[in-house]
Amino acid sequence: MRARTVSLALALSGTAMAAALVLPALAQESLLPEGFGGPADAPASRPSPTPSPTATPAPGSTPKNGAGPLPVVPTVGAPPPSMAADDGGDDEEGEEGEEVASGGLKYDLPPGARRLLTRIGPLTPETGGLAPDAFGVRGQYAAAIMRRTNGELASRWGQILLRRSLASAIDTPGTINGADLAADRAALLLRMGESITARWIVQSVDYDRASPRMIAAAQQAYLANADPAGMCPYVPAGLASGDEQAWRLSAAICAGLSGEAGPAGWAISRVRSSGRISNFDILLAERVLGATGSGRRSTTIEWENIDRLTSWRFGMATATAIPVPEPLRTSAPAYMKGWTVLAPMTDMANRVAAAPEAAARGVLSSEAYVSLLSAAASEEEPAEALATQAEQLRGAFRLARGADRYAAMERLWGAGSSPTQRYASMVATARAAAALSPNTDVGGDPWQLIGSMLAGGYDENAVAWVPKVSVGSHAWGVLAVGSPRALTGMSAGAVGQFSGDDDSADMLRSKFLLAGLAGLGRIDAGAAASAAGDLKVDLGKQTRWSRAIMAAAERREPGMVALLAAAGMQGEWSKVPPYHLYYIVRALREVGLGSEARMIAAEALVRV
Repeated sequence: MRARTVSLALALSGTAMAAALVLPALAQESLLPEGFGGPADAPASRPSPTPSPTATPAPGSTPKNGAGPLPVVPTVGAPPPSMAADDGGDDEEGEEGEEVASGGLKYDLPPGARRLLTRIGPLTPETGGLAPDAFGVRGQYAAAIMRRTNGELASRWGQILLRRSLASAIDTPGTINGADLAADRAALLLRMGESITARWIVQSVDYDRASPRMIAAAQQAYLANADPAGMCPYVPAGLASGDEQAWRLSAAICAGLSGEAGPAGWAISRVRSSGRISNFDILLAERVLGATGSGRRSTTIEWENIDRLTSWRFGMATATAIPVPEPLRTSAPAYMKGWTVLAPMTDMANRVAAAPEAAARGVLSSEAYVSLLSAAASEEEPAEALATQAEQLRGAFRLARGADRYAAMERLWGAGSSPTQRYASMVATARAAAALSPNTDVGGDPWQLIGSMLAGGYDENAVAWVPKVSVGSHAWGVLAVGSPRALTGMSAGAVGQFSGDDDSADMLRSKFLLAGLAGLGRIDAGAAASAAGDLKVDLGKQTRWSRAIMAAAERREPGMVALLAAAGMQGEWSKVPPYHLYYIVRALREVGLGSEARMIAAEALVRV
């Protein structure tokens, strides 16, 4: 019982957010890559005042490694839905007003303490964010791209950059309600598995200014962070504008958290009698009430006949320390693995199981991943596989001889049963790899060592290995695009030498090398054309997406470039066309994000 109480206390502390999934779009031509759906009608939104844009400062040269709609509220028994079009959330009362249109809530902060809808987000340029004008002035357009992006990105560095962009304090264009744009940002972050950052965005909008889309996103956000109490301020507005039964169940939980057992029980009974919500999900709500002392009876949770893990089930079960069966966790959407890792009240074994995918995706930094493994291994009687992994990781950092440390790293890199797990091991060893002396004997092609350094952003350490690698080797190719400085002797012949040893499907690795070099401007046009002819690849292919990302680069909008880059990297690296990588690298370099461009290009060569 004590464990349950501690877990609930953590759960209700405010660590929650969930994935309110995608989708209404604009009544305009879609600018996404082929295969990502057609245009849809845009929701009509009430615009917010827009301040004058400010200049975008050039970011630092060091890559930043993080840790990164709904008018209809989803029913608690269903997975996060697509975002349907709404009226844009016309619930803004002005800077001085206290009355809230939906719910009749009173806001008791003085006007000067309110957060404005004209600029939303926690990160400023001084704290690692982008400039306020990073997304330009096309608010509805940016929101439509966000809704069309599924959150499953091929690139770890692409996710890190997009998380940073979405968390930045950006100006709200005059064409969209600030709360609506923030809702789309939070929803995309949730689909990326970034539950904590999504909560930051939700909390940047005062609840009495939340539009219907923000209200729905807030419910999902707090579920992702396993924080039922976080939904409470939105309950009156949710009852007025969303799925009444779902919000009534939330109202019951909030009444119980306030010690009002009678209203809580009445609300639960009304939801159950409606028959519109699964009894299993109602039982989860009753379990929350029981843990707070407001429940009238003990509730037993049985997972038989439950075939999927929804955001409601994830949030309620995690908040009350209810074990989720392994098959449900395994089959859960990829973003829930990010939520699992970031929820500190989750069972350690489940966090460790979800951690490799979170690290490979960019949800966890190298340091955070190592810290998690260390904490798990220090518990009493850790699993044998975990103990072995921790011992090898410890050896990679602490063994006296460099050759022994490298051998420990190689064992880690080869131990994974999937490409994702193997790349996650490279993320874990990033700092150990960066500390290895270039005089260490590491064989003739240490591409994994170089890739491990660059997975953590240690590009200056990696460049020290240039004299040790052979031209045309895998390691040389990774350094050719990942190094802070261009390597000498870059030519079509060098690319051809690299492709001669390329064992990837359809020579994709060589095509990515050429795309990265051309995008970074590290190979002249003639040599690039010659190499492209040899590899039978068209890097200059024109599509609506390619024109859109280059237009954003010309307008000097790094946030929009990062968003369109993510749209062009959905899925696995094997599905990313080489010309996408070329335009992504080129556009990022042109808006001052050259470091991120290099890391993305290097990652492509490591992961194919």
